Amino acid sequence: MKKLFLICLIICSEKLIAQDPHFSQFFSSPLTLNPAFTGKFDGTYRLAGNYRNQWPTIYNAFITSTVSADFHIMQNRIASNDTWGVGGIAYSDKSADGAVNFNYFTASTAYHKGLDEEGFHQLGVGIQVSYANMFVTTSKLKFEDQLTTLGFTGVTNEVFNNATLQTKYIDVNAGVLYNGSTTDRNNFYFGVSLYHINRPTQSFTGATYQINPRATIHAGTYFPLGERSTLHLSGLQSFQGGATETVLGGAVQFVANPDAEKPVSLYLGSWIRFNDALFPYLGLELGDLRIGATYDVNTSSLKTASEGVGGVEISLIYVRRPSTDKPINCPKF
Repeated sequence: MKKLFLICLIICSEKLIAQDPHFSQFFSSPLTLNPAFTGKFDGTYRLAGNYRNQWPTIYNAFITSTVSADFHIMQNRIASNDTWGVGGIAYSDKSADGAVNFNYFTASTAYHKGLDEEGFHQLGVGIQVSYANMFVTTSKLKFEDQLTTLGFTGVTNEVFNNATLQTKYIDVNAGVLYNGSTTDRNNFYFGVSLYHINRPTQSFTGATYQINPRATIHAGTYFPLGERSTLHLSGLQSFQGGATETVLGGAVQFVANPDAEKPVSLYLGSWIRFNDALFPYLGLELGDLRIGATYDVNTSSLKTASEGVGGVEISLIYVRRPSTDKPINCPKF
């Protein structure tokens, strides 16, 4: 029974890996969307944080959080239309009401080669190496023989002696990114990223699982609607094993003081994850800081189990400006 349970647990972790990290605001988590986004911003450094609580009524199914930082290096030693970025990510994902825990620590770098003299068009290549640590706290596990009319209040016959099951591995990710612009008020980008290239193996007490690679194709753009408004559009398509994910949507940026050096902006929009959820987006930009919030409105058959309660997600991005003397044309997150 225990071995069967562990195998089921590993199979469930495949679904978790298929959404690693599974942010509705993928556009506000650049280093987890594509390693090639490392250093792709206009400023001296960038800090980002994301928090997501998905399906809290289903025993806190997934609680995911990340923090990342990236900056530029060698700016005075490379071509004026090139950019080289380095950074790091710390990622935590807790599932099954905290019984299963993933922790990742990632080093990331990307080089963006200018395709024209001004650097309005760049082609970037990025790579990431992660140390991953997964552990299962057996004292928090729930079994079928514990289920009573009052919930999981019974005593299980399974014996783990309150052990903690653990596995560690090294993970490798990579990506490419094209970025372009025709004026200082528009931008368009297209990228492809591949995660778990080395297909690392998770192993627990006789049960092993080899992680399938995950490929993501993504694109985005923004362009002006008027003097005080800009339309932002983005989408992605992900593949892993037999699982797919399609997300499309956009938001309108309303600028309160367009003539200011660091204007204040309000963002209103919505994205849709097909066959799963619709998530309205509200964002506020105050100078160098942007705050974003979404709420997943579940549209799939899972809404019965989730009791109509979706996923709450918060994002923060801080880009320190002004940049160096060399401005960088980049997507805006």
